[in-house]
Amino acid sequence: MNVTTAQAPKSGAGTAHPDHLGHVIFIAAAAAMGGFLFGYDSSVINGAVEAIRDRYDIGSAALAQVIAIALIGCAIGAATAGRIADRIGRIRVMQIAAVLFTVSAVGSALPFALWDFALWRVVGGFAIGMASVIGPAYIAEVAPPAYRGRLGSFQQAAIVIGIAISQLVNWGLLNSAGGDQRGELMGLEAWQVMLGVMVVPAVLYGLLSFAIPESPRFLISVGRQERAREILAEVEGDKIDLHARVAEIEHAMKSEHKSTFKDLLGGSFFFKPIVWVGIGLSVFQQFVGINVAFYYSSTLWQSVGVDPTESFFYSFTTSIINILGTVIAMIFVDRIGRRPLALIGSVGMVIGLGLEAWAFSYDLVDGKLPATQGWVALIAAHVFVLFFALSWGVVVWVFLGEMFPNRIRAAALGVAASAQWIANWAITASFPSLADWNLSATYVIYTAFAALSIPFVLKYVKETKGKALEEMG
Repeated sequence: MNVTTAQAPKSGAGTAHPDHLGHVIFIAAAAAMGGFLFGYDSSVINGAVEAIRDRYDIGSAALAQVIAIALIGCAIGAATAGRIADRIGRIRVMQIAAVLFTVSAVGSALPFALWDFALWRVVGGFAIGMASVIGPAYIAEVAPPAYRGRLGSFQQAAIVIGIAISQLVNWGLLNSAGGDQRGELMGLEAWQVMLGVMVVPAVLYGLLSFAIPESPRFLISVGRQERAREILAEVEGDKIDLHARVAEIEHAMKSEHKSTFKDLLGGSFFFKPIVWVGIGLSVFQQFVGINVAFYYSSTLWQSVGVDPTESFFYSFTTSIINILGTVIAMIFVDRIGRRPLALIGSVGMVIGLGLEAWAFSYDLVDGKLPATQGWVALIAAHVFVLFFALSWGVVVWVFLGEMFPNRIRAAALGVAASAQWIANWAITASFPSLADWNLSATYVIYTAFAALSIPFVLKYVKETKGKALEEMG
């Protein structure tokens, strides 16, 4: 037995309950506002795709790069947020992200040319990447252990709500502009207003960051134990032994192994097998084409003859289905397990994507899909998003947080998350050109990846439900 572990002080935090749970919920919700902006900024571009193509007279390949370029900023922001937060604090990183979201919203709404529009997209992507890391990390550090799982789910819930709200706002603004993305609205084109509206939640995020406390873990790391005790009393209650609680955190921080990239190497194919499983989960999550539903759905429906206003409405209903599926996953992920949920989702996605591929294989009649195929495509798209949301949308992140041994968890999670951003970029950048080539064949490709995810899960992915993190080997 490790002597230092055996002598670690016991504070009673594991069963502690805060004196004012509502205040703790407010803190977690304020931090999750970064997740809301993550979702909002990721999908708001959906309302501007065709207007950007028309205004700057660019082809599908160039358009795809402008849309996907934000993912470069996402990758950089995600890779650097943790280290920045360790230097200047979690709250300061939230405030920086809020400023970047605001600047990106203004710049994207008022671009001089295509090049600076792309630049503002990268800035927004950097903010998304930071928010994707700092929100869950902060909530995990301030949440009482007894409530950590439920409060941690705020981030994912905020992301899907952000996606839905952006689609609803886009739909409302398009209606106000007479159904024309380039129609005049408040002295600008409608698509510019869509992108500029994000200033409101971005400023709110920044203001909320001044109303919540710094992470006790960070405060202890910089020697501010007294302030850390005050915040621990605030979020975990003053019935615990606060001095022992601070000592617990100090002990845990000193005994942590700082995993490095070198720790991941081994096996016959460069990385350890468990790292490849994490990469595989991340890649399959993106290669089923889920982000096509959030970046390009309006364009997709318009390409098969749906009226622009209706296409925006369908994008909104898809986002509502996404929220519903996420709630289902949050309810069942600890009840039936991660692996069964992933398999159920894969089967459902194969059905939804396969039906979309079948519907899109028909020729357009007067610029529209035949009625039967049109309805099948619409329903199948919602089925696909539902099954993704209730499974892979949530389960992959749960797996990645649990499946790696303690010694390599941080570094392995970083590699798997990077693989996810790269796969996301590949799908986002390739869809417009693939759709121009053959929309049905594009969905056949996504269907094939959904089908391949089934044997992948059955053979390589082990259930992590009910296991302590220390059991992962």
